[in-house]
Amino acid sequence: MTITCFIRYEIDPFQREAFREYAEHWGRIIPRCGGHLLGYFLPWEGSNCEAWGLIAFDRLAAYEAYRARLRTDPEGRANFERAQRQRFILREERRFTEVVAGTLGRPAGA
Repeated sequence: MTITCFIRYEIDPFQREAFREYAEHWGRIIPRCGGHLLGYFLPWEGSNCEAWGLIAFDRLAAYEAYRARLRTDPEGRANFERAQRQRFILREERRFTEVVAGTLGRPAGA
């Protein structure tokens, strides 16, 4: 079973680029710590204050091990600290979802 940690961020729309940099850092950190990064997403049209991050794991225990590694990763800690210092994330929510077999990563026209 694959579970996905679906993170919803409420961001300061005037600090969109700061959030982009934050997400780009996770592009290196998350895989190194054991997460399968599906991607970070910035608002494009509609709401200008909602962003998302999706990270997949084989099971909940893998997520827990990832979180432990993340707490000791120097770049990960620095990224968290920068977000707190610059305050471009106003709110963060996490949900865990289960992938429906045969629906993830299907190419267009398949």
